Amino acid sequence: FFFSRLIFGTLYPAYYSYKAVKSKDIKEYVKWMMYWIIFALFTTAETFTDIFLCWFPFYYELKIAFVAWLLSPYTKGSSLLYRKFVHPTLSSKEKEIDDCLVQAKDRSYDALVHFGKRGLNVAATAAVMAASK
Repeated sequence: FFFSRLIFGTLYPAYYSYKAVKSKDIKEYVKWMMYWIIFALFTTAETFTDIFLCWFPFYYELKIAFVAWLLSPYTKGSSLLYRKFVHPTLSSKEKEIDDCLVQAKDRSYDALVHFGKRGLNVAATAAVMAASK
C-alpha cells in the first residue's frame, strides 16, 4: 500500500499540480487544491483508523481504491467530497477555526519566548560556573 499511495496519492497529483501551476489554468488549480485538501484529511484520518481497522479484510485494497476514486477524472471524488462536506463544514466553522489558530499561534510564540529565556539563563549560569572554576 505504501508505494501505491506514494505514487498515485502523492507523486502523480503533485506532478499534475505542477502542470496546473505552470499552465495557470484556474480550473486545474481549483481541482488540485480540492484534491490536496481531501488527501490531507484522508491522511490525518488514516493515522487513527489504521490502528483499529488494519485487521479488516481488504482494508489496504479499499484505501487504494479510495485514492483512485479521489483522483479519477470520471468520478471526481475529491471534488464531490470537498463540495458536499468539507467546504460547507469549513465555511460554517471558519471563524472558530481562525480564532483557535490565532490563539495557538500566540501561545506557541509565548512558549517559545519563555523557553528561550530559560535556555539563555541556563546557558549563562553554566558559562559563569565554568568561568569561575
